[in-house]
Amino acid sequence: MTPAINLARKAKIPHDVHEYVHDPSSESYGLEAAEKLGVSPDRVFKTLVVSLDGRELAVGVLPVSALLSMKLIAKAAGAKKAAMAAPVEVERATGYVLGGVSPLGQKKRLKTIIDASARSFPTIYVSAGRRGLEIELKPEDLANLLSGSFAELCQAV
Repeated sequence: MTPAINLARKAKIPHDVHEYVHDPSSESYGLEAAEKLGVSPDRVFKTLVVSLDGRELAVGVLPVSALLSMKLIAKAAGAKKAAMAAPVEVERATGYVLGGVSPLGQKKRLKTIIDASARSFPTIYVSAGRRGLEIELKPEDLANLLSGSFAELCQAV
């Protein structure tokens, strides 16, 4: 049981938990999850924590197949600029280790923006709070649980 799963259960949000054996040599936690669960990488979402204007942290939730646009997340969060947060800041604010950061059940409620592509799927997968554990839920339920919003976050390739 993780804080992410506890939050979904407490809120009575329909969800499924999927577990797989994490390979420590894997270079991409999200792509590994998609492959081991047999799900399109466009439906498995990663949780990235950014620093906004060097003052506050925010969370971007986007497909593991995509790259985060710092300009787009800054704009969506109402900031001038965004940069990846330092790993120590991420772990302190979320309570999770890198590779297992869930948008749900974080120590500190951070502003959360979910990539708009999530809305094109009936359900998406996000980390359930540790490597090798994913939670599947409706994008709208995720946004409601986090008071999050939807916006375009991905870099054009």
